[in-house]
Amino acid sequence: MQGRDTVRRKLEAAILETVLYSDLFDYPLTYAEIAHYLIRVDADVEAVCACLASPRFLNGHLQQIDGLVYAGRRESIVERRRARRAPSGRLWMRARRFARLLALLPFVRMVAVTGALAMNNSTSDDDIDVLIITAPRRVWLARLFAVGLVLVGKLFGDTLCPNYIIGEDALALERHDLFVAHEFVQMVPLYGLDVYDAMRRANTWVHAFMPNARSPFRREPEIRTAWIDRFAKRVGERLLSGRLGDALEEWEMRRKQRKFSARISNASDAVLDHSHVKGHFNDYGAQVLQLYAELLAQFPLADSEPET
Repeated sequence: MQGRDTVRRKLEAAILETVLYSDLFDYPLTYAEIAHYLIRVDADVEAVCACLASPRFLNGHLQQIDGLVYAGRRESIVERRRARRAPSGRLWMRARRFARLLALLPFVRMVAVTGALAMNNSTSDDDIDVLIITAPRRVWLARLFAVGLVLVGKLFGDTLCPNYIIGEDALALERHDLFVAHEFVQMVPLYGLDVYDAMRRANTWVHAFMPNARSPFRREPEIRTAWIDRFAKRVGERLLSGRLGDALEEWEMRRKQRKFSARISNASDAVLDHSHVKGHFNDYGAQVLQLYAELLAQFPLADSEPET
């Protein structure tokens, strides 16, 4: 009996921790989402449902409205999630168009939606955040082409944000913490699923944080390009694959490194090198984990420190 109680307490603590993490983003979770993003415990949705139906150790910390689970007395975020459904849907249509154009650019191998939109948690004026994977040592040329699309997007009122670009030679993420793991597993690939699968295999460490999130929770049809588009892309890559491409890549990287050098500090998470264009000058992840630790401390059951 004591062993069962220990297992049950561990699962209920994981449920609470998972809901509290999402609470930082004003986002109540469904039972299926709790099971998918469950922190550090491997359990199916039936076990999660059983715990929430008759909790033993949660001490009334969690509440539910129409199948959406939230912590404390924050019932207002249920309506907030509902209100963000429509603008998220509109942004998704634009995101797919943006991703389709990105897929046509030379050296682009994968495009995935990240951030709030990946969770359907966007307002109408939010950015469309994407992660791009490129051929090795072509991250800066791909970024330069992508910036052209960003400028076009502004003409139509879209804020397109290719804020993280990495090469196929750098699929293994260097930073291993809950924030990075969550951002990784929640992203939604739209183009280059074979590369996405390779990135998954290169980052199996995320399973220690979220053992159930071994595939995207949201699945979107993969973008397919026409043969004429693939032909044009190959021609562009052929023209920029030799010394000319190498020189342009190096020039663009050095130019941007000089421009952004003053913004990189000890509190920055930015990485600007031959395989990364990660312009995160404020370490948002560290801020989130600090807030999460403070929130955990307010709930007796969630007394474990978040792993970093």
